[in-house]
Amino acid sequence: MKPPIFQTSTFVFNTAAEGKRFFALAYGKDTMTEGEQLGLIYSRLNNPNLQILEERLALYEGADEAATFESGMSAIATTMLAYLRPGDILVCSHPTYGGTHHFIHQVLIDFGIQWESFGPNDSLDELYDRLHSENKLNRVKMVFTETPANPTNHLFDLKAIQEFRNKIEATSGNKVLYAVDNTYMGPIWQKPMEWGADVVCYSATKYLSGHSDLIAGVTVGKKEHITAIKTLRTFLGNMIAPYTAWLLTRSIETLKIRMDQQTKNAVDVVEFLLNHPKVEHVCFPGLPTNSPQQIAIYKEQCKAPGAMIGFTVRGGEEEAFKVLDSCKLIKLAVSLGSNESLAQHPFSMTHADVPDEDKIGMGITEGMIRLSVGIENSEDIIADLAQAL
Repeated sequence: MKPPIFQTSTFVFNTAAEGKRFFALAYGKDTMTEGEQLGLIYSRLNNPNLQILEERLALYEGADEAATFESGMSAIATTMLAYLRPGDILVCSHPTYGGTHHFIHQVLIDFGIQWESFGPNDSLDELYDRLHSENKLNRVKMVFTETPANPTNHLFDLKAIQEFRNKIEATSGNKVLYAVDNTYMGPIWQKPMEWGADVVCYSATKYLSGHSDLIAGVTVGKKEHITAIKTLRTFLGNMIAPYTAWLLTRSIETLKIRMDQQTKNAVDVVEFLLNHPKVEHVCFPGLPTNSPQQIAIYKEQCKAPGAMIGFTVRGGEEEAFKVLDSCKLIKLAVSLGSNESLAQHPFSMTHADVPDEDKIGMGITEGMIRLSVGIENSEDIIADLAQAL
């Protein structure tokens, strides 16, 4: 009924010729024939638990293949490093998760990889014109978007970004990888590949796992792109461990059930927050109070609003801390997408590394709380928020 855990480092070849063939495929010296599979060699390259998990994740996404990693940041970093070289430009949306922001602005820059960013209200046509006028288009090699954005829940138009990428390719003659971080929506509520994305990245620690008991990441996409990413993974050695893969395979069996309950709870919680006098602002996809642009994107590309809520309490950090310290059912912890409801303070925690002026410009204020809604009874979550507020 369930796969065993293949806690083994190396695998026996039946013959030397078989070992030769496996290595030829693993290192890209030859391509697989129809019906052929990559043979087992060594768990840094492949492992039955990785293969089972990756096939199921690819199926969930509607993708050719998947590559699993030891963390979400490992998936994002490996994807970027597989396609970016010194002198290249990465075009990225903002805001993003704090770890992604740090990697782009503090790590890639040291490798000579520059960045250009755009916000949810910025014109992609104007960005294209500026890159063109500055003779930068031929250096753009990747467009990376996180939507909904962490922690503001801003949505980005994936179809418009695909057209922006295509326009750059047509002008420069270069291939530009289009990557999307879909962690907030999971493969349930949004399908970025349907809107032109080449690869989709996840922190599998979040909804895909949902149990607060593992760290993992995944990139899914077209075969040609995942092959390049897996090749780099082989030599970085940042593949997922067999036991973690086994746990994650367990978790995705209940993915839709959990996510459906979480979004149902989140809708109830949002209704409560919108009517509370001490709550200044609520960030949540699909609200009728959102801008017409945000409403249009939501209706076009999202199947549900998700279960991540950003809300601002009146009074700034001091009052936000009082609310967080007063919660009893809701746990004061980072991460998201778990069975348990979790809350934290993005300004001073997950996005601490982002310059304060940038945070304010993105809508990440000192009074903002990020709430990941769990699968508890929504009345209990609301009661806890009510007493904390």
